[in-house]
Amino acid sequence: MKAAIVVMSDPEANNDEALGRVFNALGVAYDFKNHGDEVALVFLGAGTRWAAQIAREDHPLNALYQSVEDKVAGVSATCSDFFGAAGGAEQAGFTMLKDNAAPGTAGLPSLRALAADGYQIMIF
Repeated sequence: MKAAIVVMSDPEANNDEALGRVFNALGVAYDFKNHGDEVALVFLGAGTRWAAQIAREDHPLNALYQSVEDKVAGVSATCSDFFGAAGGAEQAGFTMLKDNAAPGTAGLPSLRALAADGYQIMIF
């Protein structure tokens, strides 16, 4: 099995739903990883803001994040710029994804490429 898990929830929403979405995304990534499946974790849109937060040792989801850190494909280059998350994401060691060279952007992750490679795409 192959799964591409896309995090779009916004930590700045400051509510249980946003935290629940990223928690479940990490948990699903952990489940796939533990079963030996291929998994790619992508942060897109306002979800790019999670990168710097969950990488902090004092964040409640850090242990879960650490368990799937090797499955993080990265964050959207354009989205992280747009949502002010690029610096924090880069500092936390996240790769800037830009293989979808959409006009007028610095690049976005290609969900099409993941789908073409057989990944089931799940959005949180």
